[in-house]
Amino acid sequence: MTFPLLSSRRTHLLSAVMLLNAPPLAESWFNHSNTVRWKTMLPGRLREIVIIRVGHLTKSQYVLRQHVPSLAIADGLSLEECDALSDWRASRFFTASERAALCYADTMTLEIAVPDAVFADVKRHFNPRQIVELTVLVGTYNMNARVLQALQLDLEPS
Repeated sequence: MTFPLLSSRRTHLLSAVMLLNAPPLAESWFNHSNTVRWKTMLPGRLREIVIIRVGHLTKSQYVLRQHVPSLAIADGLSLEECDALSDWRASRFFTASERAALCYADTMTLEIAVPDAVFADVKRHFNPRQIVELTVLVGTYNMNARVLQALQLDLEPS
């Protein structure tokens, strides 16, 4: 069974429905996404900070609109903090560990190779499991942004 979603590249249907055109990929994607979002040791606030930052860096309106304001606020961010993520280095917000995660997300997204100094800062704030989880979170939302952009998916109307 296929879904008539690719007849028009622009659609207001969620990526979940688009992915159902490839059922094995959809199942894998959903399992992976659920694990990354809900089965890690990373605090929800940190997850949202990283996700929103990756959304800014990749210019993914889908990711940004999906997470701001509802998911971000539910995990403890204010709208002012969400806005500050576009230029977090100039912000008065964010703890040292959040800043280490933001620098890591920036580097992974923009440069791919992570310098030793950036990784050393991450190691000062996170244990090995959290570092893997943070790395996979950044990678996952880079993938999400790129797939959603390539398929030109928009959020469905509210």
